[in-house]
Amino acid sequence: MPAETEKIVLGGGCFWCTEAVFQYVDGVVDVTPGYAGGTSDDPTYREVCRGGTGHAEVIQVEYDPGTVSLEKLLEVFFSTHDPTTVDRQGNDVGSQYRSIVLYNSEEQGARVEEFLARIGPEYDRPVVTEVKPLDAFYPAEEYHRNYYSKNPNQGYCQVVIAPKLAKLESKLGEG
Repeated sequence: MPAETEKIVLGGGCFWCTEAVFQYVDGVVDVTPGYAGGTSDDPTYREVCRGGTGHAEVIQVEYDPGTVSLEKLLEVFFSTHDPTTVDRQGNDVGSQYRSIVLYNSEEQGARVEEFLARIGPEYDRPVVTEVKPLDAFYPAEEYHRNYYSKNPNQGYCQVVIAPKLAKLESKLGEG
Protein backbone atom coordinates (compact mmCIF):
# COMPACT_ATOMS: atom_id res chain seq x y z
CA MET A 1 0.00 0.00 0.00
CA PRO A 2 1.28 3.50 -0.79
CA ALA A 3 2.61 5.60 2.08
CA GLU A 4 -0.07 8.27 1.67
CA THR A 5 -3.59 7.68 0.42
CA GLU A 6 -6.69 9.82 0.26
CA LYS A 7 -10.36 8.92 0.60
CA ILE A 8 -13.58 10.21 -0.91
CA VAL A 9 -17.13 8.90 -0.52
CA LEU A 10 -19.32 8.53 -3.61
CA GLY A 11 -22.93 7.50 -4.07
CA GLY A 12 -24.39 6.86 -7.48
CA GLY A 13 -27.11 4.26 -7.01
CA CYS A 14 -26.67 0.75 -5.70
CA PHE A 15 -23.32 0.36 -3.97
CA TRP A 16 -22.81 -3.06 -5.56
CA CYS A 17 -22.46 -1.23 -8.90
CA THR A 18 -20.19 1.57 -7.78
CA GLU A 19 -17.99 -0.80 -5.78
CA ALA A 20 -17.49 -3.06 -8.82
CA VAL A 21 -16.62 -0.11 -11.05
CA PHE A 22 -14.00 1.37 -8.73
CA GLN A 23 -12.35 -1.96 -7.93
CA TYR A 24 -11.08 -1.93 -11.52
CA VAL A 25 -9.54 1.55 -11.46
CA ASP A 26 -5.75 1.64 -11.33
CA GLY A 27 -4.60 3.52 -8.24
CA VAL A 28 -7.63 2.62 -6.14
CA VAL A 29 -6.32 0.88 -3.04
CA ASP A 30 -9.61 -0.09 -1.38
CA VAL A 31 -13.34 0.27 -1.96
CA THR A 32 -15.75 -0.16 0.93
CA PRO A 33 -19.53 -0.11 0.46
CA GLY A 34 -21.49 1.64 3.18
CA TYR A 35 -23.88 4.36 4.19
CA ALA A 36 -23.39 8.12 4.59
CA GLY A 37 -25.07 11.47 4.16
CA GLY A 38 -27.87 10.90 6.64
CA THR A 39 -28.65 11.51 10.26
CA SER A 40 -28.91 8.16 12.06
CA ASP A 41 -25.94 6.47 13.69
CA ASP A 42 -24.74 3.05 12.51
CA PRO A 43 -27.65 2.29 10.14
CA THR A 44 -28.40 -1.16 8.75
CA TYR A 45 -29.17 -2.02 5.14
CA ARG A 46 -32.84 -2.56 6.02
CA GLU A 47 -33.08 0.83 7.72
CA VAL A 48 -31.45 2.61 4.78
CA CYS A 49 -33.72 0.83 2.28
CA ARG A 50 -36.80 1.93 4.22
CA GLY A 51 -35.68 5.52 3.62
CA GLY A 52 -35.93 6.92 7.14
CA THR A 53 -32.22 7.39 7.84
CA GLY A 54 -31.38 9.98 5.20
CA HIS A 55 -28.33 7.90 4.28
CA ALA A 56 -27.36 6.98 0.73
CA GLU A 57 -25.76 3.75 -0.40
CA VAL A 58 -22.18 4.88 -0.98
CA ILE A 59 -18.65 3.64 -1.40
CA GLN A 60 -15.59 4.92 0.36
CA VAL A 61 -12.79 5.00 -2.18
CA GLU A 62 -9.25 4.95 -0.84
CA TYR A 63 -6.77 5.86 -3.54
CA ASP A 64 -3.14 6.66 -4.21
CA PRO A 65 -3.09 10.25 -5.51
CA GLY A 66 0.35 9.55 -7.03
CA THR A 67 -1.29 7.00 -9.36
CA VAL A 68 -4.81 8.31 -9.92
CA SER A 69 -6.10 11.84 -9.56
CA LEU A 70 -9.31 12.88 -7.87
CA GLU A 71 -10.40 14.26 -11.24
CA LYS A 72 -9.96 10.83 -12.87
CA LEU A 73 -12.02 9.24 -10.10
CA LEU A 74 -14.74 11.83 -10.63
CA GLU A 75 -14.61 11.20 -14.38
CA VAL A 76 -15.20 7.49 -13.74
CA PHE A 77 -17.96 8.25 -11.25
CA PHE A 78 -19.88 10.64 -13.48
CA SER A 79 -19.51 8.46 -16.58
CA THR A 80 -21.01 5.40 -14.87
CA HIS A 81 -24.20 6.86 -13.35
CA ASP A 82 -26.79 9.49 -14.20
CA PRO A 83 -26.20 12.58 -12.05
CA THR A 84 -29.32 14.30 -13.43
CA THR A 85 -31.97 12.12 -11.79
CA VAL A 86 -33.24 12.88 -8.30
CA ASP A 87 -33.29 9.91 -5.92
CA ARG A 88 -32.93 7.21 -8.57
CA GLN A 89 -30.60 5.28 -10.79
CA GLY A 90 -32.41 3.18 -13.36
CA ASN A 91 -34.94 0.98 -11.56
CA ASP A 92 -33.44 1.75 -8.15
CA VAL A 93 -35.65 4.46 -6.66
CA GLY A 94 -35.36 6.26 -3.32
CA SER A 95 -33.14 8.80 -1.59
CA GLN A 96 -30.68 6.03 -0.75
CA TYR A 97 -29.84 5.88 -4.49
CA ARG A 98 -29.20 9.61 -4.96
CA SER A 99 -26.09 10.99 -6.58
CA ILE A 100 -23.83 12.29 -3.82
CA VAL A 101 -20.18 13.19 -3.23
CA LEU A 102 -18.96 13.50 0.36
CA TYR A 103 -15.55 15.09 0.68
CA ASN A 104 -12.94 14.95 3.45
CA SER A 105 -11.38 18.42 3.17
CA GLU A 106 -12.29 21.87 1.94
CA GLU A 107 -9.68 21.53 -0.82
CA GLN A 108 -11.22 18.25 -1.96
CA GLY A 109 -14.69 19.85 -1.89
CA ALA A 110 -13.50 22.78 -4.00
CA ARG A 111 -12.01 20.39 -6.56
CA VAL A 112 -15.32 18.49 -6.75
CA GLU A 113 -17.25 21.75 -7.28
CA GLU A 114 -14.79 22.84 -10.00
CA PHE A 115 -15.21 19.48 -11.73
CA LEU A 116 -19.00 19.77 -11.62
CA ALA A 117 -18.90 23.29 -13.04
CA ARG A 118 -16.78 22.01 -15.91
CA ILE A 119 -18.93 18.98 -16.81
CA GLY A 120 -22.39 20.45 -16.10
CA PRO A 121 -22.83 21.85 -19.63
CA GLU A 122 -22.26 18.35 -21.09
CA TYR A 123 -25.67 17.21 -19.78
CA ASP A 124 -29.11 17.93 -21.25
CA ARG A 125 -30.58 18.34 -17.75
CA PRO A 126 -29.15 19.94 -14.61
CA VAL A 127 -26.73 17.88 -12.54
CA VAL A 128 -28.41 17.26 -9.17
CA THR A 129 -25.49 15.59 -7.40
CA GLU A 130 -25.39 16.54 -3.73
CA VAL A 131 -21.93 17.71 -2.62
CA LYS A 132 -21.15 18.13 1.06
CA PRO A 133 -18.55 17.37 3.71
CA LEU A 134 -18.45 13.84 5.08
CA ASP A 135 -19.77 13.67 8.64
CA ALA A 136 -19.61 9.89 9.11
CA PHE A 137 -19.19 6.78 7.01
CA TYR A 138 -20.72 3.49 8.15
CA PRO A 139 -19.40 0.34 6.44
CA ALA A 140 -22.08 -1.96 5.04
CA GLU A 141 -22.67 -5.44 6.30
CA GLU A 142 -20.10 -8.02 5.21
CA TYR A 143 -22.39 -9.74 2.69
CA HIS A 144 -22.43 -6.52 0.59
CA ARG A 145 -18.65 -6.40 0.21
CA ASN A 146 -17.19 -7.56 -3.10
CA TYR A 147 -20.73 -8.42 -4.18
CA TYR A 148 -20.10 -8.46 -7.92
CA SER A 149 -16.90 -10.50 -7.69
CA LYS A 150 -18.69 -13.06 -5.48
CA ASN A 151 -21.90 -13.13 -7.58
CA PRO A 152 -21.03 -12.33 -11.23
CA ASN A 153 -23.77 -14.59 -12.60
CA GLN A 154 -26.54 -13.23 -10.38
CA GLY A 155 -29.27 -11.53 -12.44
CA TYR A 156 -28.75 -7.99 -11.11
CA CYS A 157 -25.02 -8.30 -11.69
CA GLN A 158 -25.51 -9.42 -15.30
CA VAL A 159 -28.19 -6.86 -16.18
CA VAL A 160 -26.97 -3.78 -14.29
CA ILE A 161 -23.33 -4.11 -13.19
CA ALA A 162 -21.76 -5.89 -16.19
CA PRO A 163 -22.92 -3.15 -18.62
CA LYS A 164 -21.45 -0.46 -16.33
CA LEU A 165 -18.11 -2.26 -16.38
CA ALA A 166 -18.27 -2.56 -20.17
CA LYS A 167 -19.06 1.17 -20.41
CA LEU A 168 -16.12 1.97 -18.16
CA GLU A 169 -13.79 -0.12 -20.29
CA SER A 170 -14.94 1.35 -23.59
CA LYS A 171 -15.09 4.96 -22.41
CA LEU A 172 -12.01 5.21 -20.28
CA GLY A 173 -9.83 2.25 -21.20
CA GLU A 174 -10.31 0.79 -17.71
CA GLY A 175 -11.89 -2.42 -16.54
